Amino acid sequence: MRGLVVLSLLAACSNKPSGKTVRIAAASDTAHAFEELGKAFQAKTGIAPVFTFQSSGLLAKRIDEGAPYALFCAANHAYAQDPVSHGRCDAASLKPYAQGRIVVWTATGKSGPMQLSDLADARFERIAIANPDHAPYGKAAKEALTKAGLWDQLQSKIKYGENIEATMEFAKSGAVDAAIVAQALAVVTDGGTSLAIDQELYEPLEQDVVVCGTGTEADYAHRFADFIGSPEGREIMTRYGFAVPK
Repeated sequence: MRGLVVLSLLAACSNKPSGKTVRIAAASDTAHAFEELGKAFQAKTGIAPVFTFQSSGLLAKRIDEGAPYALFCAANHAYAQDPVSHGRCDAASLKPYAQGRIVVWTATGKSGPMQLSDLADARFERIAIANPDHAPYGKAAKEALTKAGLWDQLQSKIKYGENIEATMEFAKSGAVDAAIVAQALAVVTDGGTSLAIDQELYEPLEQDVVVCGTGTEADYAHRFADFIGSPEGREIMTRYGFAVPK
């Protein structure tokens, strides 16, 4: 899977859609949860979210370059802060909406690891992680492997996904023997096995949301951000494997 991954309730496009819509740039790990959130939000408000899902680093870069998103839901604080520092998004609106976790996922029919160090076994010839240069979950995966003393040993086995969804596809398709992915993707994937990675091995994946732009669409963005933190939104996010702020 290469480039942009676009999932939306309407057709996503670079120009402002017609009707009551809000353009949202969101980290790839939120795709399944946000599809459900979007439907619930539209049913409640009549406002249709138009989502673009991609790695947070690439989305931050697009916003810095002028992409007209009204809301940015990043996979970590640093990428959410980036367009704020460039004057593209509203610092006052920046807040956490979820915390992500990483797991080792293996497809049905493959023998998964019992512990992280098992990835050094010969049966794991190829291991996928998201590109740590622009994907927070890839950065967390590399950090965990490094702290566990495994990175140098495993580096030659690593295959990089453009984002966390693409990384999961490598494992589902059999292109790799295991993948380190977001728990949020593992819980919505049929079959397979997951091994939780000790959260002490990587910096917390605090996922922040920030409103960008002004006017009516920014008002819609504020409403969607608030909806994520509502009881209904929190229930959906939790069901899809996210920890949510109190």
